[in-house]
Amino acid sequence: MLTRSSARDALLVWFGSRAGLLLVTLLGTALAGYVDKWRQWDAGLFVTIAQHGYDGEPGMPDAGLPAFFPGLPLALRVVHLVVPDWSASGLIVSLVAGAVAMVALARLAELEGARGWAAVLALVLFPTAVFLAAGYSEALFLAFAIPAWLAARQRRWPAAAVLAAGASCVRITGLFLAAALIVEFVTGRQPVRRAPWLAVPFLPLVAYSFYHFTRSGDWLAWKHAQETGWGRELVWPWESWAVTWQAAMSDGESGAPFRMEIAGALVAVAALIWLLALRRWSSAVYVGLQAGALLTSAYYLSLPRSLLLWFPLWVAIAGLATRRQWVIVVYALVSGPLMVLNTARFLAGAWAG
Repeated sequence: MLTRSSARDALLVWFGSRAGLLLVTLLGTALAGYVDKWRQWDAGLFVTIAQHGYDGEPGMPDAGLPAFFPGLPLALRVVHLVVPDWSASGLIVSLVAGAVAMVALARLAELEGARGWAAVLALVLFPTAVFLAAGYSEALFLAFAIPAWLAARQRRWPAAAVLAAGASCVRITGLFLAAALIVEFVTGRQPVRRAPWLAVPFLPLVAYSFYHFTRSGDWLAWKHAQETGWGRELVWPWESWAVTWQAAMSDGESGAPFRMEIAGALVAVAALIWLLALRRWSSAVYVGLQAGALLTSAYYLSLPRSLLLWFPLWVAIAGLATRRQWVIVVYALVSGPLMVLNTARFLAGAWAG
C-alpha cells in the first residue's frame, strides 16, 4: 500500500524538479516571453488542434494533424476556459498530469518491491524529461497509463480498463498498453468473466478512426498523417538503421538529432532485453511493441522521447537502485546534466528528441 510518505516523496521529487527546472530555464530569459518559449515543435501543433480543430488554422491546412490524438487538445480547451494563454494551459496540464503520474509510479514501484522515489527520480532526470514539462502529451498519457497498470497489477480490471481507455485517447501508445494488459490478464490467470473489460481500451481508437472517416472517408487517417507529415513508413529494421546511421554521420548540427536517436535505440533494445531477462512478460510486450514500431520506421524519430513512456523501465531501475544505492547516484550524475542541456536545446528551438 502506498504510504503518505511515499506519496509525499513522489510529489516532492516532482515539484522540486519543476522548481529547479524553472529556475534554470529562467536564467537570462525575459519573464514576459518565457511561457512562449515552451511552445516549440509539437506543443504548437497541439494548441492549433485545440484552437481550430483538425482542419488547422484557416488558410493553413496541415495534413499531419490527425496523427495527434484528441486527449491533450481536449484537456487544453478545458484549462483554457480559466487560463487565457494557450501555452500556459499546456504547461499546467503537464504539471498536474505529471504529479498524478509520479504518485502512481511511486506506488507501482513499491508494489514491485522497489523505492518509489527512485523510480520518480530516474524518470524526471532522464535526458528527454523536458517533454514532461512542455505542453506535450507524455505527462497526460502517463497520468492514465501508470494508474491503469497499477490497477491491473492489483487485479482491479474495471478501473484498469477505463484508465487505459483514457490513455488511448491521448496517444496511439494506448494500443500497446491495451495489448500488454491482455498479456497481464492471461499470465495472471484471471477469471474469464472479467475478460470483456479488456476490449474497453480499444474503443477510443475505434471512435477516433470513425471520426476521421466521417471527415475524410479514411479510417486510418491518423496513420496516413504520420506517413504524410513525417515519412513514417514501415521498413525493415536494418533499412531504418542504415538511413539513421548515415544521417547521424553527417557533419555539423544536422547529425546531432540522429545521433540522439541512435543512442535512444540502443537504450530501447537494452531495456527490452533487460525486461525479458527479468521475465516481466507483460511489461516486455508493452515495451517491445513500441520498440518494434519505432525501429521499423523509415528512420528513427522521437525514440529518446518515447522512452519516457516506458514506466516498466523506471520501475526496474528503481528495483536495481534499491539493492545497490550507488546506481541512482551515478545515474543522476550522468543523466541530470544531459537533461538540463537538452532542455536548453528545446527552449532554443532545436530538436531535443
